[in-house]
Amino acid sequence: MSDQKKIFDAQRRLQAGKEYIGVHRIDGPLVFIEKTHPVGYRELVECVDAEGKVRLGMVLDTSDSVVVAQIFEGTQGLTMPGTNVRFRGKPLELGVSRKMLGRVFNGIGLPKDGGPEPLADKYCDVNGKPINPTARAYPKDFIQTGISVIDGMNTLIRGQKLPIFSGNGLPHNELAAQIARQAKIRGGETNFAVVFAAMGVKHDVAQFFINSFEHTGVLENVALFLSLADDPSIERLITPRTALTLAEHLAFDHGMHVLVIMTDMANYCESLREISTIRGEIPSRKGYPGYLYSDLAELYERSGMIKGFPGSITQLPILTMPNDDISHPIPDLTGYITEGQIVFEREMHGRNIYPPVAGLPSLSRLMKDGIGKGMTRDDHPHLASQLFAAYSYVKDVRNLASVIGEEELTPLDHQYLEFGEFFERNFVSQKMNEDRTIEETLNLGWEALKKLPVEELHRVTDEEIDRYYHGA
Repeated sequence: MSDQKKIFDAQRRLQAGKEYIGVHRIDGPLVFIEKTHPVGYRELVECVDAEGKVRLGMVLDTSDSVVVAQIFEGTQGLTMPGTNVRFRGKPLELGVSRKMLGRVFNGIGLPKDGGPEPLADKYCDVNGKPINPTARAYPKDFIQTGISVIDGMNTLIRGQKLPIFSGNGLPHNELAAQIARQAKIRGGETNFAVVFAAMGVKHDVAQFFINSFEHTGVLENVALFLSLADDPSIERLITPRTALTLAEHLAFDHGMHVLVIMTDMANYCESLREISTIRGEIPSRKGYPGYLYSDLAELYERSGMIKGFPGSITQLPILTMPNDDISHPIPDLTGYITEGQIVFEREMHGRNIYPPVAGLPSLSRLMKDGIGKGMTRDDHPHLASQLFAAYSYVKDVRNLASVIGEEELTPLDHQYLEFGEFFERNFVSQKMNEDRTIEETLNLGWEALKKLPVEELHRVTDEEIDRYYHGA
């Protein structure tokens, strides 16, 4: 640490708690304070209104002349002369404990279920700590979600970050709740927990998640952080950070395997754009700030495994693509950071297929490292490859049929159409409370392949054909 940095930190500690009377400007959720002592980026702020009510905030920008702080609860009712500001001299911290499982909190980690604040094991910086890349362990081990199109075709691996690209009106909330209820690591008893962060969701959606977990008895193993649609939008920026802070504590202090589900990342990015606009920053694509990529990476890279620690963090971010546009900046940048994506298709939803996961754009880049012999089943890699290839041909046949008509297709093409219908209605589609084992999923895949002549199966071995195509 440089001498200048030591002096700066010492000054902040000495002057922490100093109160400034009045603020220079209030603009949306931001307050501007002039002529302060040296203040650190992301330092915790207490904003006190004329009635003595305290609102927490965080420093967004700091310079010799002015400090900009965002107030989590909004600035409604604040006046410039009647608002006092105190700087804590430290970042926002969350008191973390294993007892937070089974509880519901707001975006900044305060209880929302009427219960008391859990007794904290320790207090952690919500911004997390950087992980040395050389200390990371390679993601491995299959997580069974009970959903065939994910387990069989886009397998979720422990320590992976695998986003779901959805659209408005599609059943991503139902899928998120189903994964949270059913997800498990096979092979013996494991400490498994779910941390659920919802940003900008409506009251009925939040209640749906709570009821879903309560009625199935998994709430005791789930911690929910809810930032509702009528809560200040600025709170959405801190919600995923508080959720990930608890996940890190459970994973690396208690050795648990934690699945973090975050929905909706589009609402998070909209709040980021709102704050960027108020600050007068130069916009990038679609008006989003130029640092959108690094900000998202800061959240997504808090997943993974660390050598020497038994726990892990697996992320399943969910985002709704504006106008179903996969090239929009939010899904586009997310795809660069994460290890694949699960893409929803509106046309499949219109045919009452749940979950409406598009077979071809969806991808799990770490799938190959968590399936096969000793992990799922020997035939899994070859079966998944054959299903992808066959379904790809089905799409071509359907496009051809739309031009020349089905009556002009060859007998083989008609067999592929029959395969495609069976595959979508029996393998992809399932009930919202249906929990399939990986063996059931793989057997369904072979049932679909039986709709095709054996001569078309080029990606599975002769032994696998004898055992599963002719045998079972």
